[in-house]
Amino acid sequence: MLHQAPMWIWQHPDWPRFTWQVAEVQPRLQKCWKDLGILLGRSGSLWTADDPETGARAALDTLLQNIVTSSAIEGERLNVASVRSSLARRLGVEEPGEPPSPRSEGLAELMLDATLKPDSPLDAERLFQWHRWLFPDADASLTTLRPGQWRGVEPMQVVSGRIDRPRVHFEAPPRECLEREVDRFLDWFECSRHDPGLDPLVRAGLAHFWFVTLHPFEDGNGRIARAIADRALAQADQQGIRLYAMSAAILERRADYYRHLEESQRGTPDLTDWLIWFLDTLDATLLNVLDQVERTLAKARFWQRFGAAGLLPEQVKVLDRLLEGGERGFEQGISASQYQKVAKVSKATATRHLAGLVEKGCLVRLSAGGRSTRYQVPEPYRQDEGE
Repeated sequence: MLHQAPMWIWQHPDWPRFTWQVAEVQPRLQKCWKDLGILLGRSGSLWTADDPETGARAALDTLLQNIVTSSAIEGERLNVASVRSSLARRLGVEEPGEPPSPRSEGLAELMLDATLKPDSPLDAERLFQWHRWLFPDADASLTTLRPGQWRGVEPMQVVSGRIDRPRVHFEAPPRECLEREVDRFLDWFECSRHDPGLDPLVRAGLAHFWFVTLHPFEDGNGRIARAIADRALAQADQQGIRLYAMSAAILERRADYYRHLEESQRGTPDLTDWLIWFLDTLDATLLNVLDQVERTLAKARFWQRFGAAGLLPEQVKVLDRLLEGGERGFEQGISASQYQKVAKVSKATATRHLAGLVEKGCLVRLSAGGRSTRYQVPEPYRQDEGE
């Protein structure tokens, strides 16, 4: 009689002794650490600004993006203004905002607890609290969801397709062994933090995969798995200010995210493919944030140089757009007609304003002349795409 191979990774005899191909993973680790080091070094310049809230605002933007995009991965749209209000109050940032909801309050508590208290132990009670924060209104709704409790005895499957022809993408470990499996994960998470043989970024990728494979709750497992990965990354870089969050990059690669999870959950404990995907996505996150930091620093240098140049409000508005970069920043330079639309001035005024900006050194005239003449901020203050 032939022995049937296990269908799910948790049925494999080597579960959960994960392995990976060092030759494939190591170059990606080196690139992530290099880019993280550059990001932390460059971002240090941001906190020397006169505004004491600069660091808190940077953390607010990062955490807000992380909460909103992590929910979007699961198809949920949040009230962004309400979540921002909840975060701002906790971070001591004063800004107008609408009253927070119980939902936004819970999400803010979860994210701050996960990332800004990385040295507190991750245990079952903390996971239960995160789950209650994730679903604060569940008790008052018609759902059978049990906040702060492990899932029930029914098989936990991820299914798609028609009711009469369902496709099972994944089935989690049965309820009778769940608590033992979770305890094993939590013990590993705490002990592995001090394992010199395990790279902290690999640890974050393993933690993400392991938890979501256990699927210990009725709902919210993906969001909590990503919060656990964020906690592992916060433990890795030991930064008080959160500058990067992976959920936005995961959302952009959502189909690949689920495909790599599903393929790895059906495979052996060799997680090379999952770790490659995780580290590539982490590096994309770091490079994107580094680009934003570079733009912010370039903009600060520009206004330090030209802030007292006696510019008109319309000129400042256009320069800010140019310094933003991206699609809104006229990366190929701005023409007189575009200046006219942005500044809401006449054609003659636009031409005069541009000439004045060139004379003061705020703009340079690009090589093409005539009707196609375009203007751009000088090279030292420009952070072009692809740099």
